[in-house]
Amino acid sequence: MRIMLTVAYDGTAYSGWQIQPNAVTIEEKLREAIKTLTGEDVELIGASRTDAGVHSLGNVAVFDTGSSIPPVKFSFALNNYLPEDIVVRESCEVAPDFHPRHCDSVKTYEYRIYNDRFPHPVLRLYSHFSYRKFDVDRMREAAAKLVGEHDFGAFCSAGSQAETTVRTIYSIDIIEENIEGAVSGEYGKMIKIRVTGSGFLYNMVRIIAGTLMDIGTGLMEVSAIDRCLETADRSDAGPTAPANGLTMIGITFKN
Repeated sequence: MRIMLTVAYDGTAYSGWQIQPNAVTIEEKLREAIKTLTGEDVELIGASRTDAGVHSLGNVAVFDTGSSIPPVKFSFALNNYLPEDIVVRESCEVAPDFHPRHCDSVKTYEYRIYNDRFPHPVLRLYSHFSYRKFDVDRMREAAAKLVGEHDFGAFCSAGSQAETTVRTIYSIDIIEENIEGAVSGEYGKMIKIRVTGSGFLYNMVRIIAGTLMDIGTGLMEVSAIDRCLETADRSDAGPTAPANGLTMIGITFKN
C-alpha cells in the first residue's frame, strides 16, 4: 500500500529536504525512521524539495510499504524514531499511483521579515531580520502584479531543472503584525508575505520576497515587477532572501 505523510519540521539543522551525500536532510531522517519501524528501505517522494534552512508546517511525502501497520498509525509510530525537530502530523493511505508532484495542487508558503532596530533572539530562526523601514503599501502594489499566470523566469535561480518557468500565483497577501517586546512602536513589526500558487520554481518565493523587500525600501521601483515578467531575466529581479525566513505552510490536492 502507498502511505501519505504530512510532515512538519524546523529546517535549521538540515541541508534541505532531498537526500544528498555528506549532509543531513529531512528525507534521510524520515527514511531511517521508516526502516527502523518496518525494516524496509523505501523510496520517499516529497511534494516539495525545500532548501537548506527552510521550515515546513505541512510538506507531503509518499512511500510504498508491505507493512501491516494501519495507515493512520504510521504518524504515531514514526514520531517515536524521529528527532524532535521533525514531526509526522498525519498519515493515511492513498491510491497506488498517487504522486504528490504529478497532480494538481495548491501550495502556500510564507516569508517572514522581522523589522526592528535590533534582532529578536526568539524569532531569529524563523524570520529574516531587517532594520530597514519598509513601505508595505508599495510592496502590496508590486505583489498584486505577480498574481496570475506568468513566466517567472526572473524569479528562478540557476540550476533549476524545470521544463517551463510559467507558473500561476493565486494570491499574495502581505500582513503586518505588531510584536510584543519590540524596541519601539515605530518598528517591531513582523511582515509576512504569504504566497499561494500551483507550484514554484527553484528559490522562487525567496526571490519574490527579496524583490518585494527592495521595493519596500525604495531600492527598486514598483514597475520593476513589470520588467521581470516581461524579460524573465533573473538579473532584473531582487536578491534571494535568506532561507530562515521561509516556511512552507501546506499543500492541498485537487480532486
